[in-house]
Amino acid sequence: MRRRTLQTLLATSGAAAMLALTPVTAGAEPFSGGNYGAYGFEGQYPTVGGCTGTFRQVGPTKTAAGMSLKYFYSARCGSYARIDNSRTNCAAVIERSNNGAGRADGWVSETVDSGIDYAYTKIGNNLSGRVSRALLTCDGHLLTHTNWY
Repeated sequence: MRRRTLQTLLATSGAAAMLALTPVTAGAEPFSGGNYGAYGFEGQYPTVGGCTGTFRQVGPTKTAAGMSLKYFYSARCGSYARIDNSRTNCAAVIERSNNGAGRADGWVSETVDSGIDYAYTKIGNNLSGRVSRALLTCDGHLLTHTNWY
């Protein structure tokens, strides 16, 4: 049987598969892959100066197993995902596509911190023709996602 490298898994399986390989930690921790960080504001939380107060929820709130997933967008900064009423071993994820085709080229996730029931991601830059979507994953499994925006 041919062994697959972590890079091969990322390239062929996307963010949800990577989360299955991500170690569970005691605190919230961001993870990213693909070419995440290639565009402005990526690597920053939505509270960064110039972005605070510019985000609005786009699309309906998605629910799975009593947890909620919301997608937020700013025409100035990009997008981020937030999950609420979440259990441990769950993560909010933003997948971003470079060319608007709805195929993830980069992603960032944030796990739920011990003692709280929510998490939100760093910004995914879906400006200038790029698109993104939000995902809710638990224990490495995709539970729900939003449309690409």
